Amino acid sequence: MKKLRFIALFLLGIACGKPVAESQPVHARAAANPIPPTVSAARRTPIVVVAHDVLPSVVNIQTEATMRRRNVDPFFDPFGFFGGQERSYTSQSLGSGFVWSSDGIIVTNNHVVEGASRITVNVNGGRQIPAKLLGVDPDSDLAVLRVDEKGLTAAPIGTSADLMIGESVVAVGNPFGLSGTVTTGVVSALGRSVPSQDQSRTFTDFIQTDASINPGNSGGPLLNIEGKVIGINVAIYAQAQGIGFAIPVDRAKKVIQDLLQYGEVHSAWIGAVTATLTPEEAKRRGHSLQRGAVVVRVFADSPAARAGVRSGDVITAVAGRPVDSREAFSTATATLAPGQSVQLSINREGADSTVAVRAGEPPSNLGLRILEEVAGLRVADERRAVIIDEVLRSSRAAEVGLTSGDLIVGVNGSEVSDTRRLNTLIIAGADRSSIVLTVARGRYAYNVTFPMGS
Repeated sequence: MKKLRFIALFLLGIACGKPVAESQPVHARAAANPIPPTVSAARRTPIVVVAHDVLPSVVNIQTEATMRRRNVDPFFDPFGFFGGQERSYTSQSLGSGFVWSSDGIIVTNNHVVEGASRITVNVNGGRQIPAKLLGVDPDSDLAVLRVDEKGLTAAPIGTSADLMIGESVVAVGNPFGLSGTVTTGVVSALGRSVPSQDQSRTFTDFIQTDASINPGNSGGPLLNIEGKVIGINVAIYAQAQGIGFAIPVDRAKKVIQDLLQYGEVHSAWIGAVTATLTPEEAKRRGHSLQRGAVVVRVFADSPAARAGVRSGDVITAVAGRPVDSREAFSTATATLAPGQSVQLSINREGADSTVAVRAGEPPSNLGLRILEEVAGLRVADERRAVIIDEVLRSSRAAEVGLTSGDLIVGVNGSEVSDTRRLNTLIIAGADRSSIVLTVARGRYAYNVTFPMGS
């Protein structure tokens, strides 16, 4: 009889789609405040369940910034020679964020808290809690806050590594601290490069979605249909219709971990620049492969050089995960920490092999070294500007007509005013396929592109 009862229970488990002995994880929201039993099964769609479970983790962020302005008399002292009267102004802004961990760690966008002198987080239930800024990464538009509150409901963190085009997603925000907003859509594209709204920098490797993301939702989570965070929403196109962007959560994990541990982002460096191997490029190069990331430059004494990687190799996988483009290779290596070893699958002249590369810290002067090696430029600081000090003979810079005395005012979409900033920005884009310099000469400025390939 006991045996028959066990068989009956086992068959019942199969009919229900899961073993009877297996317990299903229940989200904290679902356990504490379940969906009312009066709601029919037809109305309990996956989107309803995701919104219900995750909304308690989404917070409203209110910031205040104090600005000083000197008022002058427009008739008697229009240029302020006699001092004028200085006044302070307070500006306020709103955005969204979400609970990363229950011990009070909040994640949002850098532009939501940029320049703030006071930050307040409105958590679920309407409570207002002062927040401390732990660190920011402007290049990925991420900021990490801490509130003195324990037991917060954290959002479940997923992965962005296996996202699929057309996959359903849910964007959640808390723009006014009164109630959450939920929009839905699909993943429209991956690996997007997008300029910031003020055109001062270019963000890379963004998720594109058609879920509406307005400024109030910026900083909130983008979730898959399982209710797990796969991105952090970014509102950067105020005029866009039906286009939203999000920071992939796998990249955000590395940034957040570094900000919590060091207060800044520690970038790992491999020293290999790649380009996407298309079928056309494969035919031109004589490769039997049709897809991959072809190595176009290996920097001397870099981790890649020490591991034996050569220009012309085609990287087909990172840590066993297939790679079919430069963007895929960049995404796969972006989360590496200095000192971490990773296996690269390589095809060289038709033969497959695997090499182990140990990522390292980039040299402190790597950006200026790349500028000299790739473009043939040596630069110097002059009056809060970067001036071209020397153009090397037969270099690419000489070919396009750059001369000593020209000013470099931007790189890769970001403004620069000194060589330190220039060096930092080039290091941050060391895996790009090209360097884009904005050069000023007299009253004119123009962009010049230097391919990173050797």
